[in-house]
Amino acid sequence: MIFKIFLFTYFLFNSYQKNEIEGVWITQDDETGKKKSEVLLFQNEGKLYGKIINLLLKEDKGKLCANCKGENKNLPIEGMTIVEGLELNDKTWEDGTILDPKSGKIYSCYITLEDENTLKVRGYIGFSLLGRTQKWIRKN
Repeated sequence: MIFKIFLFTYFLFNSYQKNEIEGVWITQDDETGKKKSEVLLFQNEGKLYGKIINLLLKEDKGKLCANCKGENKNLPIEGMTIVEGLELNDKTWEDGTILDPKSGKIYSCYITLEDENTLKVRGYIGFSLLGRTQKWIRKN
């Protein structure tokens, strides 16, 4: 009986841990600190993805990804999937990519939940030491 309770608790906790990252997150401009976009994080087949659902700055509305390459070239930034294929490893979502629509560059990425309302999003090239970290705030 105790073993069944343990298993139930274990699976309940792991399920909660996987789903707590899903939702709408607000990104900020690194230089100005202004709220820039709303990104919907969601899971598909056990992997994490993120799509820009709303550009918050008036001057960004209707912008296209002019610097993107491939299938994203000149597509609207709003509605674009920018986080792709991250897998949960312990408490970190990793081994996926993130697209910077401003530069059009794609970086390796990992995401960790700092607390229930704050994400640490790190994009990097090669080694995680060579990159940039952003804080995303949960939209309430």
